[in-house]
Amino acid sequence: MGETYIRHIELLGFEKRFFPSQHYVYMFLVKWQDLTEKLVYRKFTDIYEFHKSLKEMFPIESGDINPENRIIPHLPAPKWFDGHRSTQNRQGTLTEYCYTLMNLPHKISRCSHMLNFFKVRPSDLNPPTDSHIKKPETYLVPKDSKKNAADITGPIILQTYRAIADYEKISSSEMALKTGDLVEVVEKSESGWWFCQIKNKRGWVPAAYVEPMDGPDESEEQEPNYAGELYVVRKGYAAAEDDELTLKEGDTVEVIHKLLDGWWVVRKDENTGYYPSMYLQKTGEENDPVKNQMRNRGIPPRRSTIRNAKSIHNQNRKQISQETYRKNSVKYMRKKTKNNFQNKPNTLKEKNEMEENKSKAQPAIPPRPSKDLLMNRCTESTKSKIK
Repeated sequence: MGETYIRHIELLGFEKRFFPSQHYVYMFLVKWQDLTEKLVYRKFTDIYEFHKSLKEMFPIESGDINPENRIIPHLPAPKWFDGHRSTQNRQGTLTEYCYTLMNLPHKISRCSHMLNFFKVRPSDLNPPTDSHIKKPETYLVPKDSKKNAADITGPIILQTYRAIADYEKISSSEMALKTGDLVEVVEKSESGWWFCQIKNKRGWVPAAYVEPMDGPDESEEQEPNYAGELYVVRKGYAAAEDDELTLKEGDTVEVIHKLLDGWWVVRKDENTGYYPSMYLQKTGEENDPVKNQMRNRGIPPRRSTIRNAKSIHNQNRKQISQETYRKNSVKYMRKKTKNNFQNKPNTLKEKNEMEENKSKAQPAIPPRPSKDLLMNRCTESTKSKIK
């Protein structure tokens, strides 16, 4: 057995709960060394007590002996009463706090006090509830604001989706689904895996297996971008279906259509086909360790492979053929225009030659008879009838 430690701690947002009385808890996604990911909930008062104990365990690193030696981050004391605004405004501080903790020496970041505090508790799996009291409200940190704590803005309410087919999980970090299950989406990933929760269950589910309650999810998908975005293949894949592409690591492709199920339409030379988005990286972007670890996860099932899907929406999903993708791509249109332009005459001489060749190819048309000739023919015909 190897050493147990935490690889990453990410603040997802907070919940406003109403049982046994109104209070707030922060949501943390904790990623462990065995690649498992757990969702834990902690009150700020609990976090502050953990912080004080950590400082007592490491007085030198907390600056108690010499302030210049302090490396343990600061954390403000809780207020006498924490309301919605203070809970929301503190998210930036906690994001920076967790980031700094994980970058401390291993004797601190991997100590037993740290591991025990972020370990899953029974209350994380079965939060105390009362069916007669209002359901908890969940607020998320905006996805594009996690890198810069100062940019954290207002809350986002979790969306409710419905499972359209049964799904059996194949790893401990996933969550099984039954047709008709109502799930709350905590995080939507471009990989096609979404982090969801159902009451006391949480885990990753394929995006293809859920649909929004208020209408078909086509409105969430981007329109095709026939100009294409350049991406680099970070992991090879051998096509299992006729409409998929086989690519190797290091290939450069153009992404034409980003689909919710994590299977994007890409173009390589003259060919288009589906490819797992989790194996692609936009050109110019730096390697992201989190995305690299995500590539070790299994590829999500394609939407077209779902059997016995029971959608509540009558509208069918729009289907675009690979031939349509190919013919509408900018490179194809440019090539077609170039060929047409090359077939047109460039000079007056070429135009005359084409007209001459065209006239030679057509059969000769007899000249139209003159008016006098027609009159003479008419007179001769009349004379012959009189005789």
